[in-house]
Amino acid sequence: MVATPLPAVSVIMPVLNEERHLRTAVERILEQEYDGAIEVVIALGPSADRTDEIAAELVAETAGTAREVHTVPNPTGRTPAALNAAIKGSRFPVVVRVDGHGLLTPGYIATAVRLLDEHGAANVGGIMAAEGETEWEKAVAAAMTSRIGVGNAAFHTGGEAAPADTVYLGVFRREVLEQQGGYNEEFVRAQDWELNYRIREAGGLIWFTPELEVTYRPRPNVRALAKQYKDYGRWRRVVTRYHRGSVNLRYLAPPAALVGCAAGLVAGVALTPVALVVPGGYAAAILLGSLKEGKGLSPAARAQLPVALATMHMSWGWGFLTSPRSLARRVIASTAPRPE
Repeated sequence: MVATPLPAVSVIMPVLNEERHLRTAVERILEQEYDGAIEVVIALGPSADRTDEIAAELVAETAGTAREVHTVPNPTGRTPAALNAAIKGSRFPVVVRVDGHGLLTPGYIATAVRLLDEHGAANVGGIMAAEGETEWEKAVAAAMTSRIGVGNAAFHTGGEAAPADTVYLGVFRREVLEQQGGYNEEFVRAQDWELNYRIREAGGLIWFTPELEVTYRPRPNVRALAKQYKDYGRWRRVVTRYHRGSVNLRYLAPPAALVGCAAGLVAGVALTPVALVVPGGYAAAILLGSLKEGKGLSPAARAQLPVALATMHMSWGWGFLTSPRSLARRVIASTAPRPE
């Protein structure tokens, strides 16, 4: 019996200021053991480092080979616009999303294509395997892969293979992306979750599996981590306003912690020390959680783990609470059906 040829795969990469990781990320793609055709399409934002130069080198090095790298412009620098530009500039029936600082594990593409077929899924994905290089990044990686850090999100902490609300990055059938019109470019953040919500509403299956892992490099300092999580909270609030009924308790935990700690501090100073039990309890939970999640880390990384956890929680909560309604209204207005 003649084996059915494997589908060709387009790997799309939104890239901005990724000189540190881009070459390694692309090399991990080109090294994948997969018998079908692979192309890599990099959407280049207006980087201020050597990203464009490195991308040009990769294009030249792979020209005329079986696995060519191409680039397309993304003048806005926004991730969803980059993804749509890369999708438009790609050719093949399976579309794999990889970020410029994401490193595919061996067998990732072959496993994902198999699971798309086995489950009839619209999108499959796995674990965001955070790994740090500096001591701070190792602390953040531990926070991002712990339940005390990110709740019960399977793509952060692992779990059994099953249908899911969303997955990390994703491997899609092109026809599904085309049916949905690609990513919603109004969502500067949370565009993955929003797209997967639309796919599920249309009857598509999002499949999570721990068989798939992508190595992720965390933000290099407190300021960058705080901005990242503030943006996450800000745009997740937009999603909940845009798609009514999509909120869950996990999204409400960080803002509740922020409000409780702030109110407890104010009341503890102005009214009664008893109110300090709330921020004190939060601090104790963070410290105890850090003892558990910090096992195996160096003393320097373990000491920074509580800072990483509190930064993630408080920044996410602040972004969620301060996300303006005008932002959601703008998104809703921009995507409303136009009158005939």
